Parts: sequence; structure tokens; C-alpha cells
Amino acid sequence: MASTRPQDLVFTLFGDFLLHRPGPVWVGSLIALLEPLGLSATNVRTVLSRMAAKGWLESEREGRRSYYALTVRGRRLLEEGETRIYRPRAGEEWDGEWTLLAYSIPEERRGLRDRLRVRLEWLGFGSLGNGLWLTPHDVTARVFEIAEELEVAEYVELFRGPHVGVSDTGALVSQCWDLDSLNESYGRFIDRHLDASMALKEEGPASVDPGVAYVRRFNLVHEFREFPLKDPFLPAALQP
Repeated sequence: MASTRPQDLVFTLFGDFLLHRPGPVWVGSLIALLEPLGLSATNVRTVLSRMAAKGWLESEREGRRSYYALTVRGRRLLEEGETRIYRPRAGEEWDGEWTLLAYSIPEERRGLRDRLRVRLEWLGFGSLGNGLWLTPHDVTARVFEIAEELEVAEYVELFRGPHVGVSDTGALVSQCWDLDSLNESYGRFIDRHLDASMALKEEGPASVDPGVAYVRRFNLVHEFREFPLKDPFLPAALQP
């Protein structure tokens, strides 16, 4: 099931509902949008403040009112997420080349190592072994940017080229990604939401209260946004 962490809920709100809205958003409006999802006004104010401290949001005041907007860093993250959710690369033609990343990050910097792993999974990398990550997509430019952002560039090496053996391509894919488990996760997601979707199609949009519709859509997107972290969106030539 989807994460219920307040920060994750805020990311979904900005990513799916506010990303293309110009200008900052009043805290009162954010509270009104997040309270139906189980967050209190205090929860909302706290998580917004923490996300601003982390560099995802920026705040400004106008009189007694506080407003929040995405920072450049936060916007970039959510734009990447929007692309992976709504314009995935699955089924593209493939040039036969792989991107291989190797890192050796000191144990005292394991926090950065963990953050790098999450970002690599987000880009579609799969783990080939200890410190080795593989993807069929050419994401070299983005990897360089992430390595610089996390200040781990000195510990990273990147290669791009064909696989010449010893395993066949299918075995390589199976080693890096658990596609059977991913397929089962997609199936469970469909099962959870299919009945409500079919009922809405039969009854028509007017049959659903707007507030209920908002919560349903939010929860559906919030749950689905976890898939880009799990799905490598493999080219057609690599799909089983």
C-alpha cells in the first residue's frame, strides 16, 4: 500500500495537482486539501516547514499569511516523476547498449550511498551486485547531475556499451529486476481500484461528490506513484 508519511502526501499534492499552477500556495489552502487525507493543520504546517528546511519547498510571507512553492530542486524532482508516471519509456526501441554504474562510497558516508541507491532506482537502474547498477536507458547526463548534487562524484564510475557475455540477456534482466513481483503488484493495484472505476463509468461523474472524487483520485495517484520507483520501463526487446 502507498506510504502515509506526511511528506509523501505533500509531494503527491504538489506533483499531481499544483505542479503547473503558477505562484505560491497559501498554507490555508494546503491545509484544506490535506485534511481530507488525514493530516491535521498542525501536521501540515510541520511537514511544510521541514520540507522547506530540506530544500524541497520555499516559503514567503504576505502580512500574516504564509505561502509555499516548489524550489527549483523540488520542481525538477516532481517533473521527473510526472514524466515517469504519465510518459513512461517502456516499449521503446533499444540500441543494444547498457549503462553500467559502479560506486565505492565509504561506510562513513552510507547515508549518501542510500540516497544514491534510491535515485538510481528512480532512473530505472537495477542492482547487478554489490556497488554495481545497470539500466538499458542512456541516463548518463542525469547520473552526473545526481552524483554532483549528492557530492559523491569522486566515488562513481559510469560506462555505456553492449553486453558481451557470459549470461544471456534474459538472465541479466532477471538478475537485476524482479519482474514477476512487479507484475503481481500491478495486478493488485488494478484489483483494488477496478470496481470503483467501473462503477463511476456506469453512474457518471455527476454521481460522485467532488470531495469524495478528489480523495479517490488522490489516493489512486498516490499509490500509483510508487511504481516508477519499482518499474525499470524496459525496452520491448528486453521485456519477457
